[in-house]
This record gives sequence, C-alpha cells and structure tokens, in this order.
Amino acid sequence: MSLFKVYPLYNVNPKYGEGCYVYDDKNIKYLDLYGGHAVISIGHSHPVYINSLTNQLKKIGFYSNYIVNELQENLSKRIIDLSRIKNYKIFYCNSGAEAVENGLKLASYKTKKRKIIAFKNSFHGRSCAAIACTDNNKIQSKLSAQVDVSFLPFNNTKLLENKLAENDVCAVIIESIQGVGGLDEPTTGFMNDVESLTKKYGSLLIADEVQSGFGRTGDFFAFQKHKIKPDIVTIAKGMGNGFPVGGILVSDKIKEEYGLLGSTFGGNHLACSSSLAVLNVIEQERLMKNAKNMEKYFRKSVSKINSVKVKGRGLMLGLEFDFEVKKLRDDLIYKKHIFTGGSANKNLLRILPPLNIKENDFDKFFKALKELL
Repeated sequence: MSLFKVYPLYNVNPKYGEGCYVYDDKNIKYLDLYGGHAVISIGHSHPVYINSLTNQLKKIGFYSNYIVNELQENLSKRIIDLSRIKNYKIFYCNSGAEAVENGLKLASYKTKKRKIIAFKNSFHGRSCAAIACTDNNKIQSKLSAQVDVSFLPFNNTKLLENKLAENDVCAVIIESIQGVGGLDEPTTGFMNDVESLTKKYGSLLIADEVQSGFGRTGDFFAFQKHKIKPDIVTIAKGMGNGFPVGGILVSDKIKEEYGLLGSTFGGNHLACSSSLAVLNVIEQERLMKNAKNMEKYFRKSVSKINSVKVKGRGLMLGLEFDFEVKKLRDDLIYKKHIFTGGSANKNLLRILPPLNIKENDFDKFFKALKELL
C-alpha cells in the first residue's frame, strides 16, 4: 500500500531538529524559517517540551473527556493569564480545521442562522465548513458548496453592513493577518466596524488565530492590536509545537450545554502537556518580546535589498517581490538549505520561524538571499 499523494514534496528527509534547525538523512543542516506552517513556536526539540511530554507519558497519555482531566483546567488558566483576555471558556479539539468547524457550528446553533461571511483570499482549513470559508474554488467540493458563504473584501464597511442587514448571517470569520492568503491585514477601523456590526445584527464574530495566535505576531493574539473582543477565537498550530492540539475560546455570553460539542482526543493529557510547555517557554524566554524585536531586525535587514516589500507582524512575515518566488524557494532549500513558505500570492515568500530565532539566523538568510538575487 502506498500513500494517497496530495502533497508536492520537496526532496528533503529531516531526521532530527534542534532550535531553528533541522538535519536530514545526509546530516545536512537546514535553517527552518517556516516551522511547518507556523507550528514550531518554541523551536525543535526544546528540552522543556521534551521533558513535559516524556514525564506525562510515563503517567497517563490519554483518557476520554468523560473523566476529570485537571491538565485541561491548568492549560485554560495559563492561556487566559498569558493572553490577558477575560471572560472566555475553552473547548479543546485537535487541529485548526476542527477549531473552525466547531466555532462555526456553535455560531449557527446559538444564532439560529446559517449563512457565513468570510473574506477574499481567506484560508480557514480543509474540513467541510472550514473549506467553504476558504477563498479557493480549486479545493471546493459539491458538499462544501452547500455551506452558504459570502466573500467580501477587507475594509469595506458598507458591503459588510449590507450583507449583515439581511439578518441571516450566523458568523463573520476573519484572520487579523491572512496566512495562506499572503499576509494582508484589515485596518483597525474595519475590525472595530466588524465587531460593532456583528453585535448590531445578532451575528457572532470569530477571530481565526490558528496561525497568528500564541505569540507569533508579538501579541498573544493578532486581534489584540485592534482592541476588539471576538465572540469566538480559534486556536491551534503553534500552541502544541508539533503535537496535534487545537481549541476555541468561547465568550462567557454564550451559554454552555452538555453534548453541544465533543471530541474524542481533544484536550488529552499529552496535548495539554505539550501546550503547557509551550506557554512556559513563551513566558520564561520572553518570546513575544523577541518576536517584536526580531521583526524590527528583519525589517532593517530587508531595507538593504532593493524592490522588496515586507508584510506582516512579529514573526508572521512575508517578503513580496516583483516576480514569482517558486524558483527562489527551490534555490533556498536546495542550494542554501533554508526552509521558507509560499502563499496564494505567487510573489510572496512567507517567513514563519520559531519564536526564539536570533539575529545571526536571519543574517544567514539575508546573506543567502542576496547571493541568489
């Protein structure tokens, strides 16, 4: 039996990793500026992470959500404390797509409405409702087409209000920084309008923080720049540093009901242990501050290169060129041994390194980039 091939693979076979680097089966060292889609938040094989998972596995790795798991309560408290947002409760699942799916279901259930507003160039996952909210017709199916989604441009309040005024929208789902879409951002004014208009018309605001959350932008959540309070926040990717874990933060104003949501593996002992380790390292090593400092250093370094635009915040960054970057990405991997990411914007190179990256790591990248350009 062979794999069902859906990924166009780079011919690199990592065998182990340490910090911002991975090593392949030929012991070639690669600088990881992509982190497996922003998943590796505290670096590969961080000792705190390894110890947390190892110690928990020696005790108990899994049991269902019909028994008490105090690690879930501990993790919830740590997320709330470190993010400094108040009046939320947390439901745990296993991935970003699951988080989005549960958030949308909850919004529809609570509002008794079924339509959704998403935004052009959005990406929210590959499960049924999540992919319906993803602005990419090539990966839609007849099944996902049954979910009624309107795609609007950022920063057009009039269009947004006209659609919400139809009074059949359960949720507006938005990325404060688009990931796959190419690092575009809505303005603060527009985000404030989204918040006020969803309240006015009885819809729920879902902030998709799957890629931008857990300190990646220099704030714990990217939406915090705009000082808004979403009804639901989706989380995953960097919260587990590679261990599958996700969840939704649900506003206290949304009433709980037994059986409303459920997950076999969500919030299991190992998942919680992985995320607790991530939070401990983020706090102890002051990685949100490092993300902001490294953004400044990155922008300063880019200023020495002609015809390149920087997009994004913190360590959720993009370099936009005046040409398609596929060959540049290939050359970075095979000639310079540096991982970077692509996006729906074919001219954009995505940079999503571990949050503990250092200046000398970026120096290696910019030296390689100048040589290739």
